[in-house]
Amino acid sequence: MTERKMQKWVAGTRKVLTVLRQVDPYGHFLGDGFREVLLPKGEQTGPLVVGGPVEVFIYHDSEDRWVATMNHSLIEAGKIAALEIVDQKLELGFFLDIGLKRQLLLPRSELSDLEFLRPKLGDRVYVKMEHDQRGRMIAACVIEDDLIPICVPAPLTWRNTWVEGIVYNTMKIGSFVLCDAGVLGFGVIGMIHESERPLSLRIGERVRVRVTHVRDDGRVNLSLRDEAHLQQNDDASLILNHLIEQKGAMPYSDKTDPELIKKTFKMSKAAFKRALGALMKQGQIRQEGEWTYRAEGKGTGGVRHE
Repeated sequence: MTERKMQKWVAGTRKVLTVLRQVDPYGHFLGDGFREVLLPKGEQTGPLVVGGPVEVFIYHDSEDRWVATMNHSLIEAGKIAALEIVDQKLELGFFLDIGLKRQLLLPRSELSDLEFLRPKLGDRVYVKMEHDQRGRMIAACVIEDDLIPICVPAPLTWRNTWVEGIVYNTMKIGSFVLCDAGVLGFGVIGMIHESERPLSLRIGERVRVRVTHVRDDGRVNLSLRDEAHLQQNDDASLILNHLIEQKGAMPYSDKTDPELIKKTFKMSKAAFKRALGALMKQGQIRQEGEWTYRAEGKGTGGVRHE
């Protein structure tokens, strides 16, 4: 008869254990023949029989002791979920609600040093449950390789439709979004190129985006902007309002540096030039050198800027 080997316990997993004894007022002790763990009275959701089996979720308490619960966690070890940020400690990171009394830490080291790119309280962030060096549950931001096995391809009918999703990563080249897939499955991977993103987006930010292209691999290219011919009207209005605020003259033209345009107007150089072209065609503006003016009698006051 071979001797049964002790199985390793992994925090954040469910195990079937044996009810060993009841200890009032604390609860019940459970075990697997090698270890024992307390199932606190407040974590019991159904009747227990000494000597009988019970399925529980195991993890460490604040003092690094094993503890069990019959409640279900919103995430388990090695799994991915979108969890709400419910607390923050600057020196540690963000704490995520997992549906239990204990919260899951997303360490500060997982996030950007730039505050405007970090999530806010109430945001939902896509994370994977991992373990620290002491075997305790901890959260890690997902990467594309984590998502590929569980995500679904977008249907071709998504092109030029608006969808919603959550930013799971953001970089200089663009922001990466997990789009809601509804009945299709877990989600669809998408990217907003920096030229289609007037503003920087933080991890955990929920966005409404337009699908500009469905790729052969089922991922999607996204934009925060409307189709060019529709967006042009909004961009033209923004430029015209800026001119009015500046008393009819501004030191920007189709020769202005793209970065300055993006910083000032939150649009790409191409979009800016399209909007300028439309306004000039309508006779609402004129350009002289690197300056743009409202058309004659529209508030320039005859002032020229050299």
